[in-house]
Amino acid sequence: MTWLTVALVLVVVAAGLLRWRRPAWYWITFGVTLATLRVLVRYASVMDACGLTVPPSRWRLALARAANRPAPGPRAPRILRIRPTRTGLVLRLGLRPGQDAFDVAASCDRLRHSFALYGVTSRELRSGVVELRMTGYDVLKRVQMPATTDTRPMRVPVALREDGAVHYRDYRAVPHALTLGATESGKSVYQRNLVAGLASQDVALVGIDCKQGVELFPLARRFSALADNPDTAADLLDALVAHMEDVYHLIRAEQRITADVPDAEIAADIWSLPEDLRPVPVVVLVDEVAELALFANKEEEKRRDRIITALARLAQLGRAAGIYLEICGQRFGSELGKGITMLRAQLTGRTAHRVNDESSANMAFGDIAPDAVLAAIQIPTDLPGVAITGDSTGGWARIRAPHTSLRQAVNTCNRHADLAPDLPALAPFRPALGIPKPVDAPAVEAIPATA
Repeated sequence: MTWLTVALVLVVVAAGLLRWRRPAWYWITFGVTLATLRVLVRYASVMDACGLTVPPSRWRLALARAANRPAPGPRAPRILRIRPTRTGLVLRLGLRPGQDAFDVAASCDRLRHSFALYGVTSRELRSGVVELRMTGYDVLKRVQMPATTDTRPMRVPVALREDGAVHYRDYRAVPHALTLGATESGKSVYQRNLVAGLASQDVALVGIDCKQGVELFPLARRFSALADNPDTAADLLDALVAHMEDVYHLIRAEQRITADVPDAEIAADIWSLPEDLRPVPVVVLVDEVAELALFANKEEEKRRDRIITALARLAQLGRAAGIYLEICGQRFGSELGKGITMLRAQLTGRTAHRVNDESSANMAFGDIAPDAVLAAIQIPTDLPGVAITGDSTGGWARIRAPHTSLRQAVNTCNRHADLAPDLPALAPFRPALGIPKPVDAPAVEAIPATA
């Protein structure tokens, strides 16, 4: 009996240490079993307390009266499936007649407290079926991406959602995106994860970094074109517009619309072309868009209008030609001048890291997901990398990208440097990758000795 008590104490102590220092390990070893039992035991009472039950149907009441039995109680949604994951539980519920998925979504916070879990989110899978994703610990405090992810062409994992799911950047589904955030909010890390994910794919990377290239030029071996000042950026964007027009000419030449051509084979974008004729897709990364929109004199104003016009044309017409925009900045409001709001309207994907004011959050989500504005301004300063992401559907989620150092991103880009395609239209802007010359240093004898 003494040894059993000692073993039990050691197990409890080990569980407490794991929960404190390694919550992910605790969840896998102890938490998932305890949480599953807790959900199954408390399910009926919790649903009743949260108002997620419906009165018994008339035929059940009539059957109870006919059999002289007690009247049946209220009925909770049916548990269709409960599945443990590496971060929590997935509970699939079948709603009773008269219930609404909105009622379940409104009760997520009460369900979180009742089941003693860290977070609960809900989404409607189809009519009458709701999925609850429960997390057993704070997955965004220490981001650990799963070992295997569902990576596809033009679809890369970049962050982890608060419900434990992987957040993907899918360019085929969301062609253009806007990323906002204050200084030291985690935009650069998010961008590095994006570049590192695209480095191994058959895609041309084009960068515009007007901070003299300090963010993107270390990754130059994987880029097909780079610009480090507004003048070069204007010429580069004009070259991209010309490349887009050439791609459209190719698509038009390959359509061959005749009566015997099946509908599925009529080309309307580069993905409808045969693989041997398909141009390589292009992802354009703009590090700080405000530097392209600011001007101080008439000449700079003309350059600014030229840049914004080119970006707007690429945002409106570039998807079918395989050109995708990834625009980053601290602010992206109408104070940047004419054409900015038109450009922003074309950027379907929105991601906002910590911002300094509510108006900056409104620039990202005010027109698509007003509920996400409050969440964006509540991101704490001690959690860099935490962001709110949303799209034109109105849905949003809290995410955090894993920390990727600049050295790790550089190593990834250098490893896949042979995949950087040569595009004739962008050849003048391809970064020069010569061997750096040694810096002259004074000889040891020339250094004055100190007494």
